[in-house]
Amino acid sequence: MEIELTEGADVLIDMDQYLSSGVHIGTRQKTGAMVPYIYRVRPDGLYVLDVRKTDDRIRFAGRLLSKYEPERVLAVSARQYGQRPVQKFGEVARATVIIGRVIPGTLTNPSYKGYIEPSALVITDPLADEQPLREAAEVGIPVIGLCDTDNETADVDLVIPTNNKGRKALALVYWLLARQVLRERGEISSDQDFKFSIDEFETK
Repeated sequence: MEIELTEGADVLIDMDQYLSSGVHIGTRQKTGAMVPYIYRVRPDGLYVLDVRKTDDRIRFAGRLLSKYEPERVLAVSARQYGQRPVQKFGEVARATVIIGRVIPGTLTNPSYKGYIEPSALVITDPLADEQPLREAAEVGIPVIGLCDTDNETADVDLVIPTNNKGRKALALVYWLLARQVLRERGEISSDQDFKFSIDEFETK
């Protein structure tokens, strides 16, 4: 079941930056689950995401993740363009990361040598990261998912609507999420205290 939240008036970053990074660019397919996050459809058939909802969800996700021990947060990305952002998110937020394929049993089989017990999971794409998503549902931990217009959101507890295939979009979303986690933990008091650039999160 998806977590309910109230949308705030303030934004984490200038809306133009969301747009210039392509966060709003969806696909030509939409699922019923993603309809609430779609702002409009372009004449060429491309669905456009509502970046105000993206902004609000990142803020809420930061609050949620800050409640867990840093190393008990697991972030994953099988998608190539998500791997550098996830790796940097792990470094900055001190979270556990897995890039590339997640071995079956990682979250569910205590006899597997790579077995871990995270308290929360962040996935870059519910389709590409289907294995850890399924296992998280099995063990009952909350899942934050970066979801595009063509994603199904079953077993995703908190949807962050975004272009989850774009290099710049993924870098910006994970940069904002890392900054928000640190703010919510009280490790930084203002955005100026965050010493990492978006470029550091971007796959080259």
